[in-house]
Amino acid sequence: MKSPICDLLGIEFPLVAFTHCRDVVCEVSKAGGMGVLGAAGFGPEQLEIELNWIDEHIAGKPYGVDLIVPTTMANQDESASPEEIRAMIPDEHKQFATNILAQHNVDTKDIYEYQATGGGGGFLGEGKAANILDVVFAHPIKLVANALGVPPKYMLELGKQYNVPVAALVGAKHHAVKQAEAGVDILVVAGTEAGGHCGEVSTMVLVPEVCDAVKGYENVSVLAAGGIVTGRQMAASMAIGAHGVWTGSVWLTTIEAETSPVIKEKLLSAASSHTVRSKSRTGKYSRQVRSPWTDAWEGEDAPEPLPMPLQSLVSEPALGKVVKLAEAGHQGAKQLATYWVGQGVGLMTQTLSSRQVVYDFMEDFLEANERLKAFVDE
Repeated sequence: MKSPICDLLGIEFPLVAFTHCRDVVCEVSKAGGMGVLGAAGFGPEQLEIELNWIDEHIAGKPYGVDLIVPTTMANQDESASPEEIRAMIPDEHKQFATNILAQHNVDTKDIYEYQATGGGGGFLGEGKAANILDVVFAHPIKLVANALGVPPKYMLELGKQYNVPVAALVGAKHHAVKQAEAGVDILVVAGTEAGGHCGEVSTMVLVPEVCDAVKGYENVSVLAAGGIVTGRQMAASMAIGAHGVWTGSVWLTTIEAETSPVIKEKLLSAASSHTVRSKSRTGKYSRQVRSPWTDAWEGEDAPEPLPMPLQSLVSEPALGKVVKLAEAGHQGAKQLATYWVGQGVGLMTQTLSSRQVVYDFMEDFLEANERLKAFVDE
């Protein structure tokens, strides 16, 4: 396709797939799009293993890596130990979380006996990100992205050094301008429909708003994100100014995805109205499947969610146990189970291979293009 994103990334079809599953990364890239591995939660050693596997199985096709390096975090002192960070969590929050589980007959014993590796909930401070980036740039990546805030200077400098485009996710026009001024190559413009961290403005409004705002930055490309799970939505996004799309939720229910079977089942049966935007999981607004867990944190008696990454150290141990018990058939845990997903979940109704999802995007995109041409053809 004739898109600046295709030229920049060396891909055939301007469809970028964010996923935590290395198999999905390879299948999307081999089908003509680009797989991007979400590296949050991987230490340097495990990430090296994941990227080596991708290098061996992706047949030389381009792929990328996504990190979470927030601009603001509660623990700015990176010398703080995991124990010192966890000591910042009020007992009130842990007690509130355990009460939610207890109300659904979930055993709360040892929930907060944190793993030895605990501490950041998958979020990297700039120093830790530098260590991860050293691993990342030792591999033949074609894209590196930061999911929260302006990428650290170290990431931007390495991108220039290795000729690797640097992307950043944005949810507001003024954030997009700041990213462009900082030297970011690709803006992933994520509307409020998106799963995970998202802003308040819809994709249909935000994409043209950002495209207009960054017109003066000639080398900045725009990918639309937020609720996009079909080729016709992709066509609509490109019609309003985007060069392609960044997708995440649609890969959660694919055959290759490592998503828990319990979560897959919930996603496949969910309607677009069955998601909620809440701070209760990470401390920043993120969209996820609504459940009694998310409802409880929106109640009047709920404590205010903690700043990132402390809230993750409250939610992840509890929800991790919920999923394990749900997979074992515990009914109360099944009710509580939740996961990040966008409002496009209502269009995700069957389990397909990742390659088939790419091919469906292509076919649907072409059909949408023909419909548009029919409106102007004589």
